Amino acid sequence: MATQDRLTLDRVGTPTPAALLRVAGLSVAYGDHQVVTDVGFELPRGGSLALIGESGSGKSTIARSVLRLLPAGGRARGVVEFDGQDVLSLPERRFRSLRGRRIGFVPQDPGNALNPVRTVGSQAKEAAALLEESPAGRRDLVLDTFAQVGLDDPRRVYDSYPHQLSGGMLQRVLIGLTVLPRPALIVADEPTSALDVTIQKRILDLLSRLRQDLDISLLLITHDLAIAAERADSLVVLKDGVVQEAGDTATVFATPASDYARRLHADVPALNPDRFAHLRDADRPDGPPRIEVSGVTKTFLVDGRPLTAVDDVSFSVPTGATHALVGESGSGKTTTIRLLLGLEDPDRGRIEVAGEEVTGRSHASLRAVRRHLQLVYQNPFTSLDSLWTVGRLVGESLDRYRVGTRRERAERVREALRSVGLGEDLLSRRPGALSGGQRQRVAIARSLVLRPDVIVLDEPTSALDVSVQAGIVEVLLSLQAELGLTYVFVSHDLALVRQLAHTVSVMRRGRIVESGPVGAVFDHPRDPYTRTLVESVPAGAAVAEGRP
Repeated sequence: MATQDRLTLDRVGTPTPAALLRVAGLSVAYGDHQVVTDVGFELPRGGSLALIGESGSGKSTIARSVLRLLPAGGRARGVVEFDGQDVLSLPERRFRSLRGRRIGFVPQDPGNALNPVRTVGSQAKEAAALLEESPAGRRDLVLDTFAQVGLDDPRRVYDSYPHQLSGGMLQRVLIGLTVLPRPALIVADEPTSALDVTIQKRILDLLSRLRQDLDISLLLITHDLAIAAERADSLVVLKDGVVQEAGDTATVFATPASDYARRLHADVPALNPDRFAHLRDADRPDGPPRIEVSGVTKTFLVDGRPLTAVDDVSFSVPTGATHALVGESGSGKTTTIRLLLGLEDPDRGRIEVAGEEVTGRSHASLRAVRRHLQLVYQNPFTSLDSLWTVGRLVGESLDRYRVGTRRERAERVREALRSVGLGEDLLSRRPGALSGGQRQRVAIARSLVLRPDVIVLDEPTSALDVSVQAGIVEVLLSLQAELGLTYVFVSHDLALVRQLAHTVSVMRRGRIVESGPVGAVFDHPRDPYTRTLVESVPAGAAVAEGRP
């Protein structure tokens, strides 16, 4: 962990001899709209610093200012000094020799960063061209670098197109291309936000190892405070483009000085697993299991070959409880909930919801079951029709099921909005006029309006900032305690599962490898795969408490 005499972090950015990157008085505006105001920090050679904050805090704008990649209309003022050179005042031709060679960039979405119609190798050769290396030696250099970043078959990766590689492999490719010229600084903008927890750990381990082995400085942009706590020597906490707090990681997390940093700290599930325990552990109604899944199997044909997506899966959920399905991409979670919702028919097995069998029913007869079985989608930015008003979105299912009179339906819509903490003033608004948290509350109200017994939550907070996520979790648990709702919660975020769920099933390759109460499964995992998942969760709490 960096000490304070090694790294000076203040608003004015007073230089220190060890600083590789110095930012002082940085302000960025688009026209008359100021998005970053008077930001200053320093990053030493070989050190790591995280810019943390919610969406709109200015993290990525600062990173793009360092890279001189601001969108058209963006204007940066102040000092951005890299290795003694003022980045903002350099002519573009001179800065181009720094960007790529001495300052590397790992973008957030590896799928969009690579050209889909060109092989990885053809794009890698462009990065290798930055080096004083003969064309004949560039391929070998790329292959060596791919091996260094942990790609098991560098030659296959080199000859592949981006769509033929997984998200984790694509991110390793980008990191490999970034370190190929041996830069002094890597700017990593949310480098693991789209990855499973185990892949996330491998990528972060890789960045840490490369930083140590190659003496590279790392500027990490993240909204995940647990990652920042575990991976950064120092932090800069941002809100609305203004520094709220800065200092070494242990100090900021153990004793946050600003109100905003304290609120962020409180909202991180990994740092506060029992924050909502009073709601989660409230008394639940007695009665038979609300959901029974017994021996369910589903196979698809992929390229003419059978693929078993769900293999002999069984679990039950008591009334008023939350059961989580966790696992990496491709583990069978999504197929399982599609079977539960009656959107797919299993090859074998039985599924019962609220005493009604879901399997083997016609579309018409499933309609009655679905009145008691609702779904909240993952992304509130795509799940709501942008042309419909909030009132129409929430009331749609009431109209379809012809519930009550028009006046009664309108009152049910208002009641559903009130239950998720939204006012009637939103009824005439469209999704584009709402924040991400408001949109997801509308999606939850939409699922509540029919007064269902069971709600399936498909990654309901993964697209939201941590503080907005905390508000949604509180709403869900409050509704469950009040209405006796039963949830099936699909997530890759184990810290959030611990906060929200009562029981959990860990899935791998279509099978449940371990199941039971959340505390028992996560604290004492029996299966090696479960242990790997649990160990991959960023240990932010340990850092916050000053433990290694």
